[in-house]
Amino acid sequence: NWRFSINLNFKNSLRIFDKNCTTMKLYKLLSFSFLIATLTSCTFTENIYVNDNGTGKFSVDMDGSALMEMAGDQIAGQMGEDAKKDIDSTFTFKQLFEQKKDSIAKLSPETQNELKKLENFVVTTKMSSEKKQFLMTLGTDFKNVNELQDILQTLGTFQKLEGGANANPLGSGFGDNYSKLSYTYDGKKFTRKAIIDQQKLAAKPKDSNPDMTKMMFASSNYIVKYHFPKKIKKVSNPNALFSDDRKSITIQYSFTDYMENPDKLNFDVEFEK
Repeated sequence: NWRFSINLNFKNSLRIFDKNCTTMKLYKLLSFSFLIATLTSCTFTENIYVNDNGTGKFSVDMDGSALMEMAGDQIAGQMGEDAKKDIDSTFTFKQLFEQKKDSIAKLSPETQNELKKLENFVVTTKMSSEKKQFLMTLGTDFKNVNELQDILQTLGTFQKLEGGANANPLGSGFGDNYSKLSYTYDGKKFTRKAIIDQQKLAAKPKDSNPDMTKMMFASSNYIVKYHFPKKIKKVSNPNALFSDDRKSITIQYSFTDYMENPDKLNFDVEFEK
């Protein structure tokens, strides 16, 4: 099966699952999530909660439980005694960066500034081979949605740390869909807008196996769930689902669209007066 074409070296990499694991071991846990995202379909959910004063919370959830459901026994066999230990961990990127400070010091000032944007992100991970569960959430508070400009693309900066592509907590390439993402909110209107960076797109490395890539992402979904302090009058995307109080919307896209056609995820939300 193509899903298992990558060597699953779980015995070594999953020894990180110790209740007293250090931040460095949690860094390896982020690498494991890359394996989850690569091997099977995942559901990514982008959440934004906006308060009356414009402050709020932002998070991206990754649900990789499909792999645990599909290959939990194989994973447990590789993990041995570690399979009996569930993971329920929380840490901040600031803690992680402290552990990686020597590597970060070697990066350019521009890259270091990009990483600094992520310092206040909190990473929560729950994994259980018995419950067939793998969930990861990256979240942060914001004072204004404008602070979130290109925040998903910033995650790609992890690839410049020691560990390469595996350093991106939500998988290699996540966020790096060759677009610039912005959010605006003024109380009357909310806008999510991704503009394709033609220069970056032209420099994109040629996919050696595009059919395989499409297969991997074909059954993955990208969902946006946005919650506002006011009732919504209308949304420019006709597929938007409203909550009962019309203060929240949910829109589901294919992950292929997120990666290949990021501007399909653009939409405006207008509010009642």
